[in-house]
Amino acid sequence: MEIIKGGVTAAKGFRAAATAAEIKYKGRTDMAMIYSDVPCLAAGTFTTNVVKAAPVKWDQEIVYHHPCAQVIVCNSGIANACTGEEGYGYCRKTAEAAAEALQVPEDSVLVASTGVIGMQLPIDRLADGVKAMAPKLDGGIEAGTEAAKAIMTTDTVKKEVAVQVEIGGKTVTIGGMCKGSGMIHPNMCTMLGFVTTDAKISKKMLQEALSEDVKDTYNMVSVDGDTSTNDTVLLLANGLAENPEITEKGEDYEAFKQALNYVNTTLAKKIAGDGEGATALFEVRIIGAQSKEQAVTLSKSVVTSSLTKAAIYGHDANWGRILCAMGYSGAQFDPEKVDLYFESKAGRIKIIENGVSTGYSEEEATKILSEEAVTAVADIKMGDCTATAWGCDLTYDYVKINADYRS
Repeated sequence: MEIIKGGVTAAKGFRAAATAAEIKYKGRTDMAMIYSDVPCLAAGTFTTNVVKAAPVKWDQEIVYHHPCAQVIVCNSGIANACTGEEGYGYCRKTAEAAAEALQVPEDSVLVASTGVIGMQLPIDRLADGVKAMAPKLDGGIEAGTEAAKAIMTTDTVKKEVAVQVEIGGKTVTIGGMCKGSGMIHPNMCTMLGFVTTDAKISKKMLQEALSEDVKDTYNMVSVDGDTSTNDTVLLLANGLAENPEITEKGEDYEAFKQALNYVNTTLAKKIAGDGEGATALFEVRIIGAQSKEQAVTLSKSVVTSSLTKAAIYGHDANWGRILCAMGYSGAQFDPEKVDLYFESKAGRIKIIENGVSTGYSEEEATKILSEEAVTAVADIKMGDCTATAWGCDLTYDYVKINADYRS
């Protein structure tokens, strides 16, 4: 597998564009379009929140009940959530505008929105944005990057990645972009992710690969404990790599899954590290667990602990908060057998051994915790299962950002 430059336009046959439609923001792009030169097979995973935004319902219908997809239209600024029949109708009108501009079937157009809940979209501006983007579609790296920028809300950086892998003697490319900074919490697991590939793979195997991978990537991310109404990950495969079609599990499928996992893991970590107001990516790794489920439960409990997140912001090795969060997770373990380490590019330090402080240097621990990416590793010595969760520190700016988000 080779990491390459780019995002959603890296794979053969995919183009992208962005425009400033003034949906909510002024003076910046706020709409993006992804287009495949040929129809794609589509897979998707969506929020488990009972309150689902109109675009989620629209995309579920397309992904689950229609043979192919060819276009994704995404706007930032307004989420089109809790907008009733009118909001769902705007999904249809967006698809109609794209179908007309690109000469594709209406039911091959996927839509996505992110931003403020409860506001209706200015559909005329949205339709005009679609018309403006269609002639600008381009397969270059820059076009993909501009699309990644256009879907940002409170994000501070664009998020994209691409890789290549050999499958069946052919070079297969997978690229993706995402947005997410606040209202981020596991359970498919506001975040949006769009992944494109030129792999030739059956719809069944495409969906299976995505559904399995989401469990260890996006669903292991938490910024603030809020599961959004709009969470969506879409995966489009157009088959232009011309590899032998992947129709069952085997060597080719595993190679595809490995590349997909790298893309999704990278995007998930970018979301966690760019949490609203965050100054550090916080990774929690549980090792020595009896089962994967136990490790997942423990890692999620620590990464979502507000007290632990605040300690990470303060560069404070307050390990009692981590042990406490593990203790109320619901997973059973022996706290008197736990070893805990902190690590970053500044070094690694053992904080507790068998549940008791090692008498570590607070100065050294603070140095390690002062980096922009820090990891807590807890060994519970019960087996050989592991899990990793990603989050961020909790800062004053998180409250400031969300106190006046609508204004």
